[in-house]
Amino acid sequence: MANEKTPNVREDSGLGRYFGFMEHGTNFRTEVIAGLTTFLAMAYILAVNPFMLSGADLPADLRGLFPDRDAVFVATALAAVIGTLIMGVYANYPIALAPGMGLNAFFTFTVVLTMGIPWQHALAGVFVSGVIFLALTFTGVRETIINSIPAGLKYAASAGIGLFIAFIGFKNAGIIVANPATFVALGPLHYTEGMEPAQMEAVRNTLLAIFGLVITVVLMTRKITGAIFYGMVITAVAGMIFGIVQPPAAVVAPIPSVAPTFGAMFAPLTDMSIMLSPQMLIVIFTFLFVDFFDTAGTLVGVASQAGFMKNNELPRAGRALTADSVATIAGAVLGTSTTTSYVESSAGVAAGGRTGFASVVTAILFAVALFFSPLLAVITPAVTAPALIVVGILMASNLARIEWDKIEEAAPAFLTVILMPLTFSIATGIALGFILYPLTKIVKGQAKEVHPIMYALFFVFLIYFGWLH
Repeated sequence: MANEKTPNVREDSGLGRYFGFMEHGTNFRTEVIAGLTTFLAMAYILAVNPFMLSGADLPADLRGLFPDRDAVFVATALAAVIGTLIMGVYANYPIALAPGMGLNAFFTFTVVLTMGIPWQHALAGVFVSGVIFLALTFTGVRETIINSIPAGLKYAASAGIGLFIAFIGFKNAGIIVANPATFVALGPLHYTEGMEPAQMEAVRNTLLAIFGLVITVVLMTRKITGAIFYGMVITAVAGMIFGIVQPPAAVVAPIPSVAPTFGAMFAPLTDMSIMLSPQMLIVIFTFLFVDFFDTAGTLVGVASQAGFMKNNELPRAGRALTADSVATIAGAVLGTSTTTSYVESSAGVAAGGRTGFASVVTAILFAVALFFSPLLAVITPAVTAPALIVVGILMASNLARIEWDKIEEAAPAFLTVILMPLTFSIATGIALGFILYPLTKIVKGQAKEVHPIMYALFFVFLIYFGWLH
């Protein structure tokens, strides 16, 4: 009997009253389980984000272009703690935040590697985009901007980023390799006579990645909460068993220093010749654009699942968006790419999470994870590749929402989607889609349906490509 009443005591406590346990039909135990569930569903970011931002899968001579991996790990965890705590305590939503997939790929492969922008400058771009996002949240302009960009291009941007991330995963795994005749081809999947040791090692890593992909898809098919995280764990363990992955020297260790990345973005902010250059303006816009719509879509999707929407509006939306923008600003100062709301929070909602206390639990778990940095040693390209490919699969689901039967909608969307992986640039895909969209609508006789902001972006991107050329 006492056990049955325990949740009620919790609901009536100060903690229960603050988060509204009774009002939302939940209790302490349910919220704790929901917070743990969300953490497990998105814990993979603690390994994948440092791996991506540090250029760990790139040749050794290029890694000096990227921030320190251990420092990025600390920045990733702290950004998640800060953003998720604000979301839980201030906005009272069971939604967790962390550096976003897609934007970390844009940061590494487009901004730093392709455009040649130093990572410190890229962090400054993330910082400015967060400040703009915060200002737009306070002024209410965000609704105008959201409504100005057609839904088809929003879906295309998300799906294109998914294909881009999946392509990186296939490349890192060695499943897709360069080919002088066909540009890309299927990598070797078995040993051949005369193969050098390095090539044999590459085959083993490719087979390990394929194993991890199959395991992860099976877990997701079985609807196992935290499937991506567990898939990485199983892949790493299998790699250690077969001697493909080196075991970690320890499991728990002191928290690494964040000094190599902390505050690195302040110096570029004082140089207007850097911040106002056409390249940086495009970088800032892309960070802002993707975060803007990714956050809005996640908030609406998770809130709808939890039953929070009222008259098609999200209560306390301003507070939720404030949490996102403040987390992005804090993350940039610490040394990581854009922090955003995670759709994996839906796993916690499915487990019964209905208040911000679930987010508080998730934040605490991210803080605890700071002590497990030695485990990053087992996170190799073969271990992260399945996670990247599966995230790409999930993001590509937005393709179904594009109006393919209308060429004026389909053509810009298709260019946006296909050119991201083919040009290895998220910004290029977005830019070309935004250029073509007004043209197709004008030819269709629907020029008045295009928002003035879209025409402004049309000229901005034309200037951008002219400058790049």
